[in-house]
Amino acid sequence: MRQRITFIQKPEDSVDPENLKVTNNAISSKTLKAAREDRVTFGFDELPQELYRVLKASHELHMRWVNRNAYDTIAPLVSRLSPGLHVFYTPQRNSNNSNLLCPALRKVFGDLECLSPEQSFTSLPTERFSLSAATQYFNPLSSLNNFVTYITHKLCKTTDSECILRVTLLSSASTVDIDFDTISHALTLTAFWPIQDWDLNFKSTPGARLEVGILSVEQAVEPEELSLGGFLTVIGEDSKPSPTLFSFPARHHPTEQSFSSSFISPTGLHPTLQLRINSWEPPKKSKSCSMHVHLTLPKEIFADKYQLSDPLFLASKNLSSIRYITNPVDLEAPAYTTFLWGSSLLLELAPPKSSFKEAPWTAQIPLHLRYLLPNFDRNGQQDLEVPYPVVFWACTADEGSKFPINPFDRVNLGYEALFGRRTLFHHLNPEEKTGGLVNSLNVPVLDLGGAKRVESGTAVVVGLGFAWVLWCLFRVWRRGGYGRAKAVAGVENKKEK
Repeated sequence: MRQRITFIQKPEDSVDPENLKVTNNAISSKTLKAAREDRVTFGFDELPQELYRVLKASHELHMRWVNRNAYDTIAPLVSRLSPGLHVFYTPQRNSNNSNLLCPALRKVFGDLECLSPEQSFTSLPTERFSLSAATQYFNPLSSLNNFVTYITHKLCKTTDSECILRVTLLSSASTVDIDFDTISHALTLTAFWPIQDWDLNFKSTPGARLEVGILSVEQAVEPEELSLGGFLTVIGEDSKPSPTLFSFPARHHPTEQSFSSSFISPTGLHPTLQLRINSWEPPKKSKSCSMHVHLTLPKEIFADKYQLSDPLFLASKNLSSIRYITNPVDLEAPAYTTFLWGSSLLLELAPPKSSFKEAPWTAQIPLHLRYLLPNFDRNGQQDLEVPYPVVFWACTADEGSKFPINPFDRVNLGYEALFGRRTLFHHLNPEEKTGGLVNSLNVPVLDLGGAKRVESGTAVVVGLGFAWVLWCLFRVWRRGGYGRAKAVAGVENKKEK
């Protein structure tokens, strides 16, 4: 097992190395203010048996969980995803054990609507984008309580308080990533917490390498690079913190721009998602930049790619073009007959050309709801939550720029592989709102309580109608009866004579 704990500070909060106390098996310090990233790498022999079997049948497996509570990022940890659990999966060739994945996900994370990769996952365009996994799954998981319980039970001894404390801390993380591929043959767990006060007190454990870094953001020389300086300490090997300064090219960068997201009222069965963005000024004036929005839509709601293919319609909504949409998307099926998790959508936005670049502007994305299961005693309404989208500028880097994997790189996000290798992503910050980074909808559905009254009323109306028809026939019979038939017969006999 290898562990790396990194604290990222703002320059004004930089720690004094004199306050760091290093012994042969521990490091401690006074309270420091920083963002934190923990990364733990496990070998196959350290994993539970059910996870080992799943990984043996996987070519690559990447899981991304994002907290629905708004959080601030800090370079270089600035990439964003919609809140919830994202799974990107490529099975081994000629492997028949992919059906082990969904049961394992349900056991680790709780009750997920995951049947199998063939039934619940959607395909990603690996032919064009080689960096992408083959399939994708999403669930709007709001808590990691089941995951924390599972990890505590499987990886921590009951007497190891340090392990239990570290695992319990995951429940408050803003993001948690789990990565595996056949090249590394190792499982990596990475968690991120935004800037807060920390008590620095870590001890090494036998058989595990622990590296602790306390870094702050420095001024980079190249625009595509990020620079960090500070101190690194390998517990049990270093007697004092080692100063360090390094730069690396990074694809993800922060901006000062922000956005909000909400549905326009009234919503009905065809809601419109409105993005409100506080500026349309590109982050790099000398580069080709375009603004994009990436949506992760649960199966209850979808976008119509044919509607989004009309240039005039898109222009009226401050949209430029549709860059990617999950294929296929059934436009007619109700939600309760759909097994796929949902769909993802990448749109290029068209900021209005105004002389005031700092002026707020809006873009509107038309969506459509599927029919949901009927409910009881809810007044014919069903609550639905749609995660916040990701909004970013995609800028082309200079010719010849290369982006090797850096120590803090975060890939397999579902959208970065839809762009070229020389693309820089400048992320807009979602504005905090009550209830977290989700948009709520009240969806009209059939109320079973009212349906019983409708059924009874329908039966009464049909019965009354049938009785009225019988009454009309009875009245006709009473007026004419058989005598009418005899009179007609007499008339015919006279004609024959």
